[in-house]
Amino acid sequence: MAGVLFLSLTQTGRYLSRAAWEELKILWRRRSIEKLVLDPNTPFATRRKLQIVLDARDYARRGLGLDVGKSFTTFSQLERDTLVLVLSAAHRDRLQYHRWWFPVVGRVPYKGYFDFEMARANERDFQRRGFDTYLRSASAFSTLGWFNDPLVSTTLRADTLSLTNTVIHELLHNTFYLPGQTEFNESFANFVGARGSADFYRARGFPDAVAEAEARWSDDKLLAGFWKRLYNDIDSTFKAHPGDENRHARLALRDSIYRAARENLVFRVGPQLRTVAPRYLERVRLDNAALMARRIYLTDVDLFDAVWVREGRDTRRAIERIIAIAKTDEKRPYDALRQWLSVRPGRVGRVRGSPGTEAAAQ
Repeated sequence: MAGVLFLSLTQTGRYLSRAAWEELKILWRRRSIEKLVLDPNTPFATRRKLQIVLDARDYARRGLGLDVGKSFTTFSQLERDTLVLVLSAAHRDRLQYHRWWFPVVGRVPYKGYFDFEMARANERDFQRRGFDTYLRSASAFSTLGWFNDPLVSTTLRADTLSLTNTVIHELLHNTFYLPGQTEFNESFANFVGARGSADFYRARGFPDAVAEAEARWSDDKLLAGFWKRLYNDIDSTFKAHPGDENRHARLALRDSIYRAARENLVFRVGPQLRTVAPRYLERVRLDNAALMARRIYLTDVDLFDAVWVREGRDTRRAIERIIAIAKTDEKRPYDALRQWLSVRPGRVGRVRGSPGTEAAAQ
């Protein structure tokens, strides 16, 4: 009875009920991808993409050692062009998220909405309360292995390289997920999606696709560096002007930093990028909410690549190593990675946070 009241009377309960209903509708519409590929009534371009999903899924299992379960063996056609809207909110005068709590995943700095009007209403509410907000669409999500996630029609619209990346990214979430460590989970999945998709096309003998995948990941890492430097500049400025009496000064200085960052992004970072259009950089959102939302997916990704290099550029070995290291300190997985990487190759170093556990720094 208490559970029924929670779901019907509380905002969180109503939100979870709506999410469950939408998930059930997605699951109800599932059709076998194998059958769709064999069906001559399925358009050729769709059959080709669906076959790539099956191949990428198989590679994730065999080549990368991911736990694929039954995910991406079915396809669901949605009723609309957008799967969910995702909202992030951050204080305007300090780099602090608003975090939402959910069962299983813990506290996360974003919230996905199937109800778009509710998403926009909640965004307006945060804005009235003085928050920066960042509302954007998402074409895919993972239930972390709780359900056999189907491929949805919004994901299928992507180009084949992005599609492969997304499938591998989401299957990493099925394989490993640290509750309450959103930045680590998403950044790790981005690394696996990028390196895994490049490996997938390398194994299939498509050098142009490999080059494009590596160029996109190179751009992601350049942008990750930009977001990190910008974050540090904003953070140090806020900390240098503490207290309520300095709030207006903090806001004025942050706006000045963001204006300078725009020029830096367009005229210095932009020319180094190979896969990002200059016009995108001219209009990309720059405020605390957007900055922190982008950091969720690109936080310290150089650490994952450093492990990958240490593991002989073998993505499967790198995935296994990163998971093993993260498990030694689930509250501070990035610190655990830095500690492991600080040990010179060829020596055996003790991984901090796991007494009696040793990891070879190969």
